[in-house]
Amino acid sequence: MNMGDIKNYRFVCTLTFGDIYGQIIVWLITITLSLASALALMGAKRPVYALATVGLIVLLSLPFLLFAFVTTLLNHIELIAIEPRTKTEPIPGNVSQQRPVQATS
Repeated sequence: MNMGDIKNYRFVCTLTFGDIYGQIIVWLITITLSLASALALMGAKRPVYALATVGLIVLLSLPFLLFAFVTTLLNHIELIAIEPRTKTEPIPGNVSQQRPVQATS
C-alpha cells in the first residue's frame, strides 16, 4: 500500500458519549465501593489495610476498564473507501444572483 492509496479512504470515528456511558458508571460504582470498603477498614487497628484495599481494587479494575474502552473505540472507527476526486467544473447557469450585504449609514 503506497501513500497515494490512503487518500482514497476516509477515517470516521462514530464514538459518542452514550457508547461509553455504561463503562463510566461501572467505573464510578467500583471506585465508590472501594472507598466505602476503605472507610470500613479505617476503624481497624491497621489503617494501611484500607489504603491497600483501595489501591488493589483500582489496580485490578483499571486494565479491564481500559480494555473495554479501547475495544469500544476500535469498534467505532470506520474506514470508508471514497471515489478518487475528479476535477470539478462549475455548472453553467449556476451563478448566484445574490449581492453582498452593504452597510447603511
